[in-house]
Amino acid sequence: MQLPLATGRCGSLGWPPVITALLVSAALASPKAQDPGSAPKAAPAAAPAAFAPYQQPIPGSDVSFAMVPIQGGTFRMGSPAEEAHRGADEGPQVEVQIAPFWMGRCEVTWAEFDLWNTDTERPQSKLPDGMARPTPPYMDMTFNMGRDGYPAICMSHIAARQYCQWLSKKTGHFHRLPTEAEWEYACRAGTTTPYWSGDRATLDKIAWHEANSARALEAGGKPVPAYHKVGELPPNPWGLCDMHGNVAEWVADTYLADAFAEAHGKAPRSNPYFAPPRDARNRPVRFPHVVRGGSWRDAPESLRAAARQSSDPAWNSRDPQIPKSWWYLTEGQHLGFRVVRPLQEPTAAERARFDNP
Repeated sequence: MQLPLATGRCGSLGWPPVITALLVSAALASPKAQDPGSAPKAAPAAAPAAFAPYQQPIPGSDVSFAMVPIQGGTFRMGSPAEEAHRGADEGPQVEVQIAPFWMGRCEVTWAEFDLWNTDTERPQSKLPDGMARPTPPYMDMTFNMGRDGYPAICMSHIAARQYCQWLSKKTGHFHRLPTEAEWEYACRAGTTTPYWSGDRATLDKIAWHEANSARALEAGGKPVPAYHKVGELPPNPWGLCDMHGNVAEWVADTYLADAFAEAHGKAPRSNPYFAPPRDARNRPVRFPHVVRGGSWRDAPESLRAAARQSSDPAWNSRDPQIPKSWWYLTEGQHLGFRVVRPLQEPTAAERARFDNP
């Protein structure tokens, strides 16, 4: 069952229309955002009338989340050679075709994630097997930054994937992590500038990062950098909140430094996805996977639409267990995710590429 999208923040949602209209109009009116000499804007393709925003309840709870339709289209992935702070792994730019999908309006919150963590119909296990849920963490994974309304953090890539499998079974709709290409396409929302809002001067109004995320974590406490409740800042032109900053986001792909090179596919690429490999024991490889969007503790340049980050074993350094946990990344306090649902229901083989790569 799914419900029409309501209004509010990010569980039952929507930034006030007047504010959204003013901010988005200002961003899109920017000469840089509409620079005709830049890469062509995404060209959305038509989709059925039923392809609309909706509110997805999670059965057995009073928790729901908003899904936003992202029309299919074509865009140039990566950053131009002249973009400031450009990483070597952001090019060469490549034309990519994207099929329509729904995307979570906001990052997955603790309220959503905890339903999986506490689902007693699933056994707890130290090893992810597609059926289990995590064993309890040995410390507070919010790090005192808050739980109600805040994004879930510190999960491993495989934990995020298995949450998506659980969510698919709960809702009856296939959910997964976005591919790296889908993520950048949705983040840009038809723009070609470093941020959907324009240049660095516009960032503080639409994203939480190291220079503006400080807040008091307890009454009378000194403000310190921290994540914020999802959906506090205006959405991008396609209705997505916190695509830049707040928490960085897992995508489905394994990290390849040369992912845009022609050796990995000639342009235009159609729905590219680099599935994570398996090790010699046929277990999912833990690292590296791609992280996008930057976070509350990152410098503004790390929040650019094209900026890529590779996951690192150091993100598990505080874990005292031997072997290290498959579920948690104790140094991943900057790390969360959001879900997507393809418009075209995938075949069993297509689902397996994401559920069990």
